[in-house]
Amino acid sequence: MFDDESESVSRLREAASLWADVPIRRRIKIVRRFERYLTKHVGELRRFLPERPFAQTIVAEFLPLQAACRFLSREAAPLLKPHALGWRGRPFWLIGTSAIVERRPFGVVLILGPGNYPLMLPGIQILQALVAGNAVAFKPAPGYDALAHFLLSLLKKSGLPASLVRLLPSDQSSELLKTRYDLVVLTGSANTGRDVALKAAKTLTPTIMELSGVDAVFVLPDADLSLVARALAFGSSLNHGATCIAPHRVFVTPQNIEPLAQALRATLKRKSANSPSGSTKQLAAAIERAGGRAEFIGGVALLRIDHQTIDLLNIDIFQPWLALVEVASMEEAVQLDRRSDYALGASLFGPEQECEMLARRLAAGSICINDLIVPTADPRLPFGGKKNSGWGVTRGREGLLAMTRPVAISKRHRFAFHLR
Repeated sequence: MFDDESESVSRLREAASLWADVPIRRRIKIVRRFERYLTKHVGELRRFLPERPFAQTIVAEFLPLQAACRFLSREAAPLLKPHALGWRGRPFWLIGTSAIVERRPFGVVLILGPGNYPLMLPGIQILQALVAGNAVAFKPAPGYDALAHFLLSLLKKSGLPASLVRLLPSDQSSELLKTRYDLVVLTGSANTGRDVALKAAKTLTPTIMELSGVDAVFVLPDADLSLVARALAFGSSLNHGATCIAPHRVFVTPQNIEPLAQALRATLKRKSANSPSGSTKQLAAAIERAGGRAEFIGGVALLRIDHQTIDLLNIDIFQPWLALVEVASMEEAVQLDRRSDYALGASLFGPEQECEMLARRLAAGSICINDLIVPTADPRLPFGGKKNSGWGVTRGREGLLAMTRPVAISKRHRFAFHLR
């Protein structure tokens, strides 16, 4: 296995060196053709994602990937072109020199795909890696090999050289990082992130980690509680709770906590119910033992705790659950949020100006005001967290640049006084 992987990466690296010399406009043409083929064959996604309503597949998988294609077609060329530095800001003792900064691909990027959004998330990362000039080794999540074959077949049909992408078996993991890749991009849990980071460190391979989120929601005193209830019900139920930026920790002031709980119950009762998972039941039992309350409504675990037991929520459970946390003020909410080991996304509900001021104090990498989840699918926006939620970014301009490394080139034209 190790020898096979080493040989495969060597072949990918050779292909990447040739691909890096292909003009960016030609790479973008492939992305445009891919978008057309994806749109033409979108109906086939029913076959690969039968467990989901097709409308949800369109909204959560197809539309964001399509938007990312259009973003890359529009923005990639100017973003990746060499940037010449003028004389302004140049130290006086470097007179007679000029400088340029180029964005160069890493080489071979290993993309480890997730199971919650198995088309959209790795699809965007693969496209960004390829447009940036890299070759790609892609390991899909278990159970999604056929979908991965479909994705790569559309890329090859669009004109992408077959030598640039290698599809790895979804169950191939234990020996995967013994060979050095040039960059590893993981979307997964915090535990998986630790394992991959340790393996990558042995070969000093840089990584981008998009990991777990236990997202906070701040309900300001003047928030529209009906809107908050609808948003929380939507966010906790989307994809059966398997969304990394699903809402979980909901900070509410005393005057709003009971009205919000009532509005949530009424909204969740209209949702179709799935049986709660064992891990969700364990969390609910722990909350009750600590003096809190737990109930299951519409397939969502609705929990009530106070600030003294909030550390029980410092847990990564990829299921639909909401914990209403009573706080005296939003200042207390911010301090409690800072105690969390996770900082991926956050949402705030209330007057815009107050929310904007509060948002500046949060650690999360993606923040929504008077909404949640959906605005983060904007292809122009970067996505990433800190703490146990990972590091680095994917998507947007910053995500495309993260697939490259900056190379500085300085030229001496005259006045090399130090060489006289």
